Amino acid sequence: MPDFITPTSGLILWAVLGYLIGSVPFGILLSRALGLGDLRKIGSGNIGATNVLRTGSKGAAAATLLLDGGKGALAVILARSFAGEDATQLAAVAAFLGHCFPIWLRFRGGKGVATFLGILLATSWPVGVAACATWLVVAAASRYSSLAALVAAGSAPFWAIFMGTGTIFVMCLVLTVLIYVRHAANIGRLRAGTETKIGARAS
Repeated sequence: MPDFITPTSGLILWAVLGYLIGSVPFGILLSRALGLGDLRKIGSGNIGATNVLRTGSKGAAAATLLLDGGKGALAVILARSFAGEDATQLAAVAAFLGHCFPIWLRFRGGKGVATFLGILLATSWPVGVAACATWLVVAAASRYSSLAALVAAGSAPFWAIFMGTGTIFVMCLVLTVLIYVRHAANIGRLRAGTETKIGARAS
C-alpha cells in the first residue's frame, strides 16, 4: 500500500469502491437494452429481478438476479484480495447501500436481496447457500418474494453462528435490519393480504 494511503483512508476507498460497484442499476440497464420499458414505471417500480420478471421476460429477470448478486460478490472478492477483513465487510455493506441508494437514480434504488445473497456467498459460501436455500423454500411455499427475502435475511445471522462464521455476524445483522427497513411497505401488504405474488404480470 502506498505510504500516503493510511489505514483509515484505505477503508474509505474500499467503501467508495464498494458503493460504486453496488450502485450499477442492472435491472434498469437490461430493461432499457431489451426494450422492456422504464422499470420504475412498471409493477412496484423497484429495480430488482422480481420487478423485471413482471415485464414478462424471464431471461432479463434471471440476468438481473445474477448481476445484482454478482456485484455484491465482486465488492467482497476485490476487498478480500487486496485488503483485510475489515475492508471486506465494509465494502460489502457499501455495495448493498449502493444498490439501495444509487447516486445515478437520485438514491432511489432496489431492496438489495440479490446483492445481499451475493455478499453472503462471497463472504462465507455455506452461509450464503443456507440463506439462498431458505429463500427458495419460502418462495416455493408462499409464492411471495418479499416474504422469502425477509425470512432468508432474518435467518442469515443465525446461519452465520451455526456455520461457525461468527466473524460476519454483525455484518449479517446490519444487512438484515436494512433489508427489513427496505421492505417496510411489503410487510404492510403481507399483513393486509395484498402483496403481489411471484410471476404476476404488471398491469
